Amino acid sequence: MIRRRLLLLLALLPMPAVAQTQAQAELPKEKLVIVTHDGKRHDFSVEMALTPDQQVTGLMFRPSVAEDGGMLFDWGTPRPSQMWMRNTIASLDMLFIDGDGTIRAIAERTVPQSLAVIDSRVPVRATLEVRAGTAERLDIRVGDKVEQRIFGNAK
Repeated sequence: MIRRRLLLLLALLPMPAVAQTQAQAELPKEKLVIVTHDGKRHDFSVEMALTPDQQVTGLMFRPSVAEDGGMLFDWGTPRPSQMWMRNTIASLDMLFIDGDGTIRAIAERTVPQSLAVIDSRVPVRATLEVRAGTAERLDIRVGDKVEQRIFGNAK
């Protein structure tokens, strides 16, 4: 009886919460540029997480992230961004980005598989996940700019 109830409850949960046990297929990529405070331009080719299912899965189960790669989560409108590292086995840097492309907060070297919430603390339009250490390596800081079509500033 208890087992049957548990199975019924699991069947009612959204699919990603129940069945996600492997990485999602690579998502379509787009160009993204980070312009740092010193005027340097850093080019990336990032996967675009646009749908709720894509955003729930993110970079889970990916063993690594390319040096010039990552994933951009477009929330559509500014909102608080709360992420976690459940089932994410590669450490990441997370950049929380305003509607005009300004980086508002950075979480560096996140802990793989942690359930701790990583919070933007301010409303943001998007969250960019890149390989851990990228912010330090490229000297990316709060206030730097991200150029990408969703911010209306792509060149």
